[in-house]
Amino acid sequence: MRLCRFVPYRADVRLEPSEAVRLAFTDPSGEHFVAAETEAPLLPPPQEAPALERRALVVLVSATVLLIVFEYWGIAGVFEDSWLHRRVADALGDDYAQYYNLLPYQYWGISSVLFRVLVPLLIILALRESPRDWGYRIKGQWRHIRPYVVFYAVMVPILLWVSAFPSFQAKYPFYAGAVAGGWHYWGFELFYGLQFLGVEAFFRGFLLFGLFPRLGYYAIPVMVVPYVMIHFGKPAPETFAAIVAGFLLGYLALRSRSFLWGAALHWSVAMTMDLFAIGHEIGFGKMVRAVF
Repeated sequence: MRLCRFVPYRADVRLEPSEAVRLAFTDPSGEHFVAAETEAPLLPPPQEAPALERRALVVLVSATVLLIVFEYWGIAGVFEDSWLHRRVADALGDDYAQYYNLLPYQYWGISSVLFRVLVPLLIILALRESPRDWGYRIKGQWRHIRPYVVFYAVMVPILLWVSAFPSFQAKYPFYAGAVAGGWHYWGFELFYGLQFLGVEAFFRGFLLFGLFPRLGYYAIPVMVVPYVMIHFGKPAPETFAAIVAGFLLGYLALRSRSFLWGAALHWSVAMTMDLFAIGHEIGFGKMVRAVF
């Protein structure tokens, strides 16, 4: 491959317009003028690189679009500042007025199911494939529960420790009213669980299983990148921990061929974090009486 060549300047020599780059240099004497050109060909893929494949392309493009859609129209803050918030509150009546500030988080859970579970499911069906091959699998999952239980047991003391950090205290629970207990707590946590169902179905289901036939286990790090990015804005230790969690949950999902236990684990860890954060704030005895 030719990278460059130097040509003595002549008035009757003209470089072709198709040349990629042309540079001119003059030597110290000023008597000789030379031109240097470089070529910038398209970098060819390595021979072992996989060819473009419809399923992988559909997954990557649709996942990118869904990430954007959820960020702009699916999160709690969008609903909170919209006309829909007041409309829904009015429709639910005065009895639900005390939960007005809870509604955005319930919307968050519902939109997570819509954009991260149902829409990907429609795409899978449009590809004429079985949802079972994309992690939508329940039957036979009890035999895969053990590593998730171990993972949770390891996380509990870590959660108790970090939940006392000011950065975690300021962040959790997302819905400040959950401290009051009752439906303020459970109405938040149940829809919080739906949000995690969406997270796992999207990242450890649609994205991971959708890319696995083409990328193999490299589908895990590809999935981890956007998964970690949705943690931006959370405490830094949690965002870095999401790298480890993403790899581990991705591997376990492929091993069990399901994202089911990942969703249960994710929700359990998040709910435990909220309980510990509330306990540090108002006292653990008071927290138990308010929540249970």
